[in-house]
Amino acid sequence: MAEWIKEHKVYVIPGVLLAVILVFYLMMPGKSDETAQGDWEQAQPPFLEEETEMEPEDQEEGEEMLVDVKGAVKNPGVYYAKPGQRVIDLIEEAGGLMEDADESVLNFAMRVVDEMVIYVPRTGEDPGSREIISLPETTEKEGKVNLNQADQSQLETLPGIGPSKAAAIIEYREKNGPFKVIEDLMLVSGFGEKTFEKLKDKITVK
Repeated sequence: MAEWIKEHKVYVIPGVLLAVILVFYLMMPGKSDETAQGDWEQAQPPFLEEETEMEPEDQEEGEEMLVDVKGAVKNPGVYYAKPGQRVIDLIEEAGGLMEDADESVLNFAMRVVDEMVIYVPRTGEDPGSREIISLPETTEKEGKVNLNQADQSQLETLPGIGPSKAAAIIEYREKNGPFKVIEDLMLVSGFGEKTFEKLKDKITVK
């Protein structure tokens, strides 16, 4: 046996050294625990992650509004809207226009407001007295007229406001969205500081 070892010492000695190193490595304190812990962490399923890192998908900032979409859309109904959305966004929410919808009468760029009604007529349809875009009725607050909600006749109740100026107010908010502050009235053509001074105590935007 001793002679066999001498003859094969070139192979035996490295083998013994390798075995000693392997035993020493496996017996190192805490090594096996670290290895096992690492394997467990890699195998840990996603649902065991800390709940604090998860954010609700439906958490949104800003006040939600309700808009009623009617007429020639695929899915008429009442839809939630967010500040800054426009008529085109709500029509898309309702599934889009029907093939016979008359889109020429719609202002797709108009910003929506709470309780707005969007009625899409069909081609050749006479809507009669029905408004294509109707805003909620003005809620009187200390006798003030809401510039964002008042219709033509309600705006004309303001002193010095005739049909043309009332139409200008409506046209402005349809193109630019709701008035943010009452001073925005001076951005409407035909309304200067003198006119605003006469109206500022009679108007609101909230």
